[in-house]
Amino acid sequence: MDSLTIVVPAYNEGRRLPATLETLCAFLRSSAMREQEIVVVDDGSTDETAEIARQWGRREPLVRLVGNPGNCGKGYAVRAGFGEARGEWVLFTDADLSTPIEDLARLEAAIEGSGADGAIGSRALNRKLVGRRQSLAREISGRVFNLFVRLVTGMPYRDTQCGFKLLRRDVARALAARQKLNGFGFDVEILYIARRLGYRIEEVAVRWYNAEGTKVSFSKGLAAFGDPVRVRWNDLRGRYR
Repeated sequence: MDSLTIVVPAYNEGRRLPATLETLCAFLRSSAMREQEIVVVDDGSTDETAEIARQWGRREPLVRLVGNPGNCGKGYAVRAGFGEARGEWVLFTDADLSTPIEDLARLEAAIEGSGADGAIGSRALNRKLVGRRQSLAREISGRVFNLFVRLVTGMPYRDTQCGFKLLRRDVARALAARQKLNGFGFDVEILYIARRLGYRIEEVAVRWYNAEGTKVSFSKGLAAFGDPVRVRWNDLRGRYR
């Protein structure tokens, strides 16, 4: 992998963002890649998220800030990051770095070994790698959601929602061009579109440490169950062609 863009969707992440950028910059500086960058997509934050990213960009060439026109949703933010990416490969990772950035090597190895077009991190393939778990209620609801996704969409993935996904840039942009969902269900949608377009995406076991301060409320989590149905409906209407 010669060049990489790391997309970090961020909404009110002012408390976590400095440490996250420090970790990501240190990781990229230690790599042998020819071109690399970090694109922070501020999703209409009401705290200092945008200003922190802006200040980092002034002193660190690796960091760029992209601003959304208000709080548009994580799916919208990731799509904006895909559009801004300059790297041959694009990784999007949550701002809390629940999956350590070093596990990028696991995704790379899976792609190199199979010739796939991308790879997604998974908490479900090897639960021994989950170092800090969510509450029991959230873990159960997550498993039920992923079972529901498989039943509705026919996709084989056991964990669509892990915020650690690596795609070739042209693939990322092809998916973004067809993406309709702006909320948390966008993960299901882009994976569904990828399969429909014939792209091969590997699912890879990664480490994961639950971080406090999730932006997914109970009501949003419940509403996400409608997203796989919307994806199938969009497909039937030909919206992903």
